[in-house]
Amino acid sequence: MIPGCTPWPAETAERYRELGLWTGQTLDVLLRAHGERTALVSGGTRRTYRELAERAARLAAGFHGLGLRRGDRVIVQMPNTPELIDTLFALLALGAAPVLALPPHRRDEIGHLAAHTEAAAYVVPAVHQGFDHRALAREIRGPRHVIVAGEPEEFTPLSALYAEPAELPPPEPGDVAFFLLSGGTTGRAKLIPRTHDDYLCNIRLSARNARLGPDDVYLAALPIAHNYALGCPGVLGTLYAGGSVALCPTPSPEDAFPVIERERVTVTGLVPSLALLWADAASWTRHRLSSLRLVQLGGAGVSPELARDVRARLGPVQQSFGMAEGLLSQSPPDDPPELVTTVQGKPLSEYDEVRVVDETGAEVPAGEAGELLVRGPYTIRGYFRAEEHNSRAFTPDGFFRTGDLARRTETGHLVICGRIKDVINRGGDKVPADEVEEHLLAHPDVRAAAVVPVPDPYLGERTCAYIVARDEPPTLQTVAAFMRERGVAAYKIPDRVVVVPGLPLTPVGKVDKARLQEASP
Repeated sequence: MIPGCTPWPAETAERYRELGLWTGQTLDVLLRAHGERTALVSGGTRRTYRELAERAARLAAGFHGLGLRRGDRVIVQMPNTPELIDTLFALLALGAAPVLALPPHRRDEIGHLAAHTEAAAYVVPAVHQGFDHRALAREIRGPRHVIVAGEPEEFTPLSALYAEPAELPPPEPGDVAFFLLSGGTTGRAKLIPRTHDDYLCNIRLSARNARLGPDDVYLAALPIAHNYALGCPGVLGTLYAGGSVALCPTPSPEDAFPVIERERVTVTGLVPSLALLWADAASWTRHRLSSLRLVQLGGAGVSPELARDVRARLGPVQQSFGMAEGLLSQSPPDDPPELVTTVQGKPLSEYDEVRVVDETGAEVPAGEAGELLVRGPYTIRGYFRAEEHNSRAFTPDGFFRTGDLARRTETGHLVICGRIKDVINRGGDKVPADEVEEHLLAHPDVRAAAVVPVPDPYLGERTCAYIVARDEPPTLQTVAAFMRERGVAAYKIPDRVVVVPGLPLTPVGKVDKARLQEASP
């Protein structure tokens, strides 16, 4: 286990092994069992499981030749490309832990990750959607190597690292396989260490619940660096089941629908804003979408109306509530359609321990709302190098305080009612309000700031920044330019700016964000 990670208690880990929840395998096993079956499709590129395994082995040897070793952290910021799949499995085989950054992240986020993880390397595309990641890499301090897919300029070309496979010491099942990023509910995103043991359990349960098999084709429309598309069941769950993964350059209907028709895609996962866009486009597209047998809806709140609309226009739906920290609650395949549209599924394992508690920590009766606490075979016991935060985010007996407001039905289904934590869910992108407020307060014309969500029919929520000005009131344009200059991801820039003479306060002197939300334009 990498120092700074919280292990499961020894007796708990042993119990999970005895129950068969943890199988003693590592994630590179996913490429070993299906030989000449098609594993990956991307544009004109088609690769079998054998070819993927060979490419991963060669790239692992190249990474080893650079000096990367088991336990090293490597920031991987790649779009949905075959090079990302090669890189992920090569690092898994080597035992180095990918830190999966999202493509929109910029200097502020990547710089933090590099410093916090002491990353040994940084892997990027040359240019993606018009943004030059090599220019960003020049601003990042710390990684010994910058590895570029595409024209590398002064950096190391990824293509040159495919070497003769070598015998390398294999990782252990209890090792950290990779790091996911939290939604950043308090300040900067926390790093989530997922082990081979727990993530194999994660993908196996999700793939089984989705009834994935060798004939399925999963469309990776959302970023694979996100837990949802990576393993819920996502790319890794599909490979576990022996199916095929189709990569899509963007999640737009214009890009995705031709892939669905050509590859006979059967399963995909969408956030609500994207599902709404696809459902509308399905009414006029000439592309045949009838191969879809399961459309997952998750990443943000799903209204019953949207679920019914997607079912009518795209195909059967599955509600998928989950978190990169662990727990997955997904619609069982035998749930009737009306139930699927109104609840967020059931926890996937009978060994997922779920509590719904009030402010005192006492469990509430079924049907009443409270904070969702979880513990189980694929839910972490602590964030990476975050001892102080862990003391608040986890109970002394290891339950994760999710910050979600939920109620549990008599049948064991979960209904997610909202969030306790101060985070805005902007179309599936988690925007931590306090992080954005910190950036706003650095603006010379801002004296005070509060960021709140406002409803949006497309994204679910948008961000509204209430600002108390010093002299010259800042505009949305000047705020956006200021935050871009600070290297902040575009999705964190406020959608609205409202200048006010002062911020309302609660009786204890805190900013009354509930009143601000009520007054939001």
